[in-house]
Formats: sequence, C-alpha cells, structure tokens
Amino acid sequence: MQPTPEQAGVLAGGGPRSWVRRVFPSVRHGNLADRAYAITLGAFGAAIPILFFFILLRVGTAAWPALQRFGGGFIVGSDWNPVAGNYGALPFIFGTLASSLLALLIAVPLAVGLAIFLTELSPRWIAAPVAFGTELLAAIPSVVYGLWGIFVLVPWLRANVQQPLASAFGDSFPLFAGPAYGTSIMAGGAILAIMIVPFISAVSREVLAAVPRDQREAALALGATRWEMTWQVVLPYAVPGIIGATILGLGRALGETMAITMVIGNRPDIPTSLFAPGYTMASVLANEFSEASDELHLAALMEIGLILFGITILVNSVARLLVWRVARRAGK
Repeated sequence: MQPTPEQAGVLAGGGPRSWVRRVFPSVRHGNLADRAYAITLGAFGAAIPILFFFILLRVGTAAWPALQRFGGGFIVGSDWNPVAGNYGALPFIFGTLASSLLALLIAVPLAVGLAIFLTELSPRWIAAPVAFGTELLAAIPSVVYGLWGIFVLVPWLRANVQQPLASAFGDSFPLFAGPAYGTSIMAGGAILAIMIVPFISAVSREVLAAVPRDQREAALALGATRWEMTWQVVLPYAVPGIIGATILGLGRALGETMAITMVIGNRPDIPTSLFAPGYTMASVLANEFSEASDELHLAALMEIGLILFGITILVNSVARLLVWRVARRAGK
C-alpha cells in the first residue's frame, strides 16, 4: 500500500508537525496528555530568551539618547548633575564594585567554612538545623535587613569598628582615614555580606557533596586525617564550583537595592575611604527614577540599568558555567 502524499511528507521529515517533533523530541513518545505537557513546558522555556530579548531591547531603546549624547564618556565620567545636564556613571560603578567586593571578602570565608563544616565535620543532628537556619537568612526581605542595618549595624560599626580604626590607622592607611560617618561603603559591604552568605554556603555545600565518595575513602585508606582529606582531596576537586558559588554571590550583591540604599550614604562621589559614603547603580535607580523630569535624565538612568543588567548577566553566566562544570565532573 502506497503512503499518501501527506504521510510521505511526514515520513520524510517535512510534514506539518515535523518541526514540533524536532524542537520537542519527547512529543514522539507518550500519550496525548504527555505530548501536550511537553509542548507547554517547551513553550515556557522558549519564552525566557524571548523575554530577555525584549527587556534588553526596551532598556536599550530608552537609554539611546544618553548613549548618543555621552558615548563612552558616560562610563568614565564622574560628574552627576541633573540640573546642568551632566551625567557620569563612574561613582555608581565604583560604589557597586567596591561594596560587592568588600562583601565577598567578608562572606566567602564564612560561607565556605560553614559549608565545609556542615558537609565534612559536623554530626547530622547539628548540620540539619544549622543549614536550615542559614537558608532562612535568604528569606528575610531586604528592607528588613536595611532597617536592621540603620538601627543596629551602622551604630555598632561606627562605635566599635570605624572610630577605633580611624584613631589607630587613619594617618597611615587611606582606607581608614576620615571621619566615621557610620553610613558608608563599609556598612554597605557588611550588610551585603550577611545577605549573600546563605547563597554561597548553599551552593558550596552542593558542590562539596558532589565530590565522589570513593575519593574520600581512598584518602582515608591511605592514612590521611579527616582534615587532610578535606584540604587535599575534597577542596581541590570542588574549587571550580566554589568559585562559581562566589561569583553567584557577587551577582546577588551587585543587584541588591533596598538594604544597601539604606546604609551606604548615597553620595555621588568616588569614596577614598571605607568610612566615606558611596552610591551604587541599583541605589541611584531606586532614588532618582521616580524624580527624573527630563528625557536625558531618564535616559542616563536607563543606561545605568543597562550596564547593571549586562554585568549581572555576565557574572551569573560565569557562575552557572563553573557550577555545571563540577556537577558534570561528578557525574562521570
């Protein structure tokens, strides 16, 4: 029996539903409900890059007047004066990077140490509640962190950290020079560090748990202590994933808005001391977007958003790639 033209087209891969089967291979198997479920999930997945494209297009279009007016000078310019129509994003870029890197310096040792303790050293009856409590920190709203920072963290830093450091090292180290304002780059970095510890710790624990058990047992069988096994076998294997977790925490810190806006001081200058107020890209968007009264001011803010968008996407992509690399190695 000869197939009909439509059947022949389907068999040859050119039928009306062939593209669906090529895009969604699982449609070839299962009943009608399974096929509908696969197509629906595939459509949702395909919508993500489309949404990404439209966000990029909308923000880029809104930022185009500033791109035309200032060009590359927008990134290296340090004068932010909406009254005079001068806009330079360098103070905000510097404040974002400085506070985020300071947060990493504080958070990474705490988070990785906590992950090693929970994965390799602690008994289960301690590991479960400690891990649960750490993960709860990620569920606290950022505005609550900001309020706690204003009323607790900033006064404590000013009295117990900034003033003693300024008195002891202010004349020798520029980073500790100047008056202790409280609201500062240091306060912003500290609040960000508290907020990103749960993310870095959770990913680091997953990476450490992905190290094959055979490698641990082999090291112990050769006479290594538990610490030697952790330091010489587990950590080297997990280093790419821990770096990925760190970069993932950096991406979280770069995009934080409310908490750091409430404690960093919001002064559009490049700070020369950890005790000086600063500004971040997310903070200036939160503070000035609703007050932008002319097209150029709005375009400058949208260009800052475009820069922050690009940096965040790049950082998170690198982090996901590194974590995937460790997971892939563990699966071999």
